[in-house]
Amino acid sequence: MKPLRSLAAVPVAAILAIAGCGGGSSSSDLADFAPPESLLYVEGTLRPTGELKSNVDSIAQSVTGADNLGDFIVEKLEGSVKDDGEPVDFKGDVEPWLGEKAAVFFEGFDGSNFTDYGAIVETTDTAATQSFIDKRARESKHPEKDGSYEGFDYKTNTYDYKPVVGVVGDLLVVAEDIDAFESAVDASKGEALADEDRFASVISEAAEGSLADAYVDIGALVEPSSEVVERRGLDPQVLQALRSTGIDPGEATAVASLVPGTDQVKIEISSDLGGEEAPSGDAAELLGSLPATSFAAFAVSGFSDQVQEAIDSLDASGVPGTVPQNQLKKGLRPLGIDLDGIAASLEEAAAFATGNSERSLGGALVLTTSNSKAMDSVASIGKLLRSVHVAGVTALGGKANGFTVRNEDLGHKPLVVAAKDKRLAIGYGVPATLTALAAEPGRTLSDTPAYEAAVSALGDTPISGFANGPAALRLADALVPSSEQGFRKAKRYLKAIRFLALGTTGGGDLATAKLIVGLEK
Repeated sequence: MKPLRSLAAVPVAAILAIAGCGGGSSSSDLADFAPPESLLYVEGTLRPTGELKSNVDSIAQSVTGADNLGDFIVEKLEGSVKDDGEPVDFKGDVEPWLGEKAAVFFEGFDGSNFTDYGAIVETTDTAATQSFIDKRARESKHPEKDGSYEGFDYKTNTYDYKPVVGVVGDLLVVAEDIDAFESAVDASKGEALADEDRFASVISEAAEGSLADAYVDIGALVEPSSEVVERRGLDPQVLQALRSTGIDPGEATAVASLVPGTDQVKIEISSDLGGEEAPSGDAAELLGSLPATSFAAFAVSGFSDQVQEAIDSLDASGVPGTVPQNQLKKGLRPLGIDLDGIAASLEEAAAFATGNSERSLGGALVLTTSNSKAMDSVASIGKLLRSVHVAGVTALGGKANGFTVRNEDLGHKPLVVAAKDKRLAIGYGVPATLTALAAEPGRTLSDTPAYEAAVSALGDTPISGFANGPAALRLADALVPSSEQGFRKAKRYLKAIRFLALGTTGGGDLATAKLIVGLEK
C-alpha cells in the first residue's frame, strides 16, 4: 500500500477499515460502480447494530482491550493520517456524512499485490461530503488539481501518488488514479460487476450475518496463458496443483465472508469450481491421531490420483544422469518396490510440526495405506540406497521398517522414512517420526482442549487443519529477532488467539471452507 496522503487519506482508510467497523451482507447497488472485469471486490456495512455490534465489540475487548472496536480503529486511522503530516478529526469531519455501506474494487494484480483500486462510500449528505473534499484540498501540502469526467467533478494532486476523489451521484468515489475513477463512472452508466453472472452466482453464497464479503475472480487471477503466467509471476505448478484438486482455475470464482462471534472470528469461503466436481473426503480421524505436542497440523483424503500423476511424470522424464526416461518404475519393480501399487493404496495424508525453538523443531508427513506390501517397500528403498553407497543412510532399528538419512544440509536431525501398522511417515527427527506412526493413547491432538474446541467450533464441517495459538506464538517468539518491531507490536494481539481451525466440504460444483480463529475468553 502507498502511504496515506492528501485528501484521499481518510476515505481510503475508512474503506480499509470495513472489516473492523461494520457488518456486511450480500452485494448491494455498490457493485454497480465496480468494473465488470474487477478481480477483487469487498463490501461491508459501516454502522453495525444489535448482535453484530455486540460480537464485534466482544472481539475488540479480547484482542485489543478496547471496549469499542470502531473507536479503536478510528484512533489508529487518525494516528496514521497525523503521522503523514495532515491530521484530521474523523468523528467531526467524516462521520457526520458517512453512509451505511462502502466497497472497494481492484482491477489489476501484479503477481503479489492488487492494483487499480476504486473505493465507493455511501454518503448521507453529498454537500457535506464535497465540503470535506474541498477542505482537505485546501489543507493539502501538495497542490491539488480539478478535473471532470462525464459531468462528475473530481480532485487529484500533483504528487507522485495521484489519487482521485469526487462525488458521483449519492456516493463518494476514491480511485487510485484517473483511469480507475473513470472505470467506476463508466460502470455506473453501463456494464458493471453486478451484471456479471459469475459474480451474481457466487455472491449469493455469502454467509448471513457477515462483517464483510469479498468476491475474487480466481480464473482471471490464474489465467493459464503463458503470457499472463509470465507477467504475473505465477508458478505453472500452482496451476497444475489447482487442477489436480478438481478446480479449473480458468473458470473458478469465490466469495469469502467474515463472521464475528462472541469468542471467535469465522471466515466462510465458497468457491464455484467452474463446473468441476468439488473434492470431498474426511481425514479428521487421522488428524486427531497426530501428536498432542503439534503446534500445527493438517490432513487430506483421496489424493492417490495426484500421487500417481506425480510418479508417472517423474518416470516419463527420468532423473538426468541417473535414471533414463520411462525406466524408474521398471527398474524398481525387481527390487520389490512397486510405485504404482504404493500410489494406488494411499488413502489419507497428514502433516504436523512440533517444537518451541529452532533446535527442537520436528515433524512428519504421514500417509495411510491399504496395501501391506507398501510397508515392505520402505525397507527395500533403504537397502537400495545403502547398496549404491548413498552417504548417511542407516537402517532404522526397532519395530518400524525404514531408514534414516543424515546430511549436513539437513541440520542436526536426520530425515526419517518409516512404516508401521499401515502408516508411512517421512519426518524430520526420529522421535517425531516414530510418534507419527503410533501416538500414545491420551497424547494425541484429539485429547487436547484446544483441539476439542476447534472441532466443536466447526460444527458439522470436518476438521482438516489446526494450529495451537499459544504454542505457535512461543515458536515465533523464539525465531523472530528481537529487532523486528512489527512482530513485537503484533504480539500483544496474537496472544488472544487460542486456536485456528480449518474445515472443508464439497457438494456438486461448489466447494466450501471455514477458517475459525478461536479467541481466549
